[in-house]
Amino acid sequence: MITTISVWIDKVNVAMGKTVAYFTVIMAVVMFLIVVLRYGFNLGSIALQESITYMHAAVFLLGSAYTFQQNGHVRVDVFYRRFSKKTRCIVDLLGSLLLMLPIAIYLSIVCHHYVFESWSILEGSREPGGLPFVYVLKSFLLIFAYSLILQAFSEAIKNMKNIFLLQREIQ
Repeated sequence: MITTISVWIDKVNVAMGKTVAYFTVIMAVVMFLIVVLRYGFNLGSIALQESITYMHAAVFLLGSAYTFQQNGHVRVDVFYRRFSKKTRCIVDLLGSLLLMLPIAIYLSIVCHHYVFESWSILEGSREPGGLPFVYVLKSFLLIFAYSLILQAFSEAIKNMKNIFLLQREIQ
């Protein structure tokens, strides 16, 4: 049952991570378009420029849990790489429960009012011709926090399972 929950969380975060990865290509195309319009035709678009900010935020905030799941986060592994598999699982378990989970919960608490206040007024850009979806952009903060919370639980489940299996192998 609990492994099924972990698999479900992983699938959701993989889908989200792979989806927002396409935004990097779209960002490059839109940035090229902005430059060509600006310097080739002396035309500017605040909405296009703001769309880059939205996509950039989506890539980093919505792709973070996927990166965490794929073990793609930055790690100083001077000692970690020398640890046994069981010790690495213990370190990862403690990192998920004692570092990632509290920080992600704190972020969700801090951002909650900020995001809902933005939704209550349907906040838009302060720039004329800007995108009217600032509340969506701010929502990425909560999705970021919640997806990290879920992924921290998933990683904890997988590491506990691995520790248990490694312990059984020893016996």
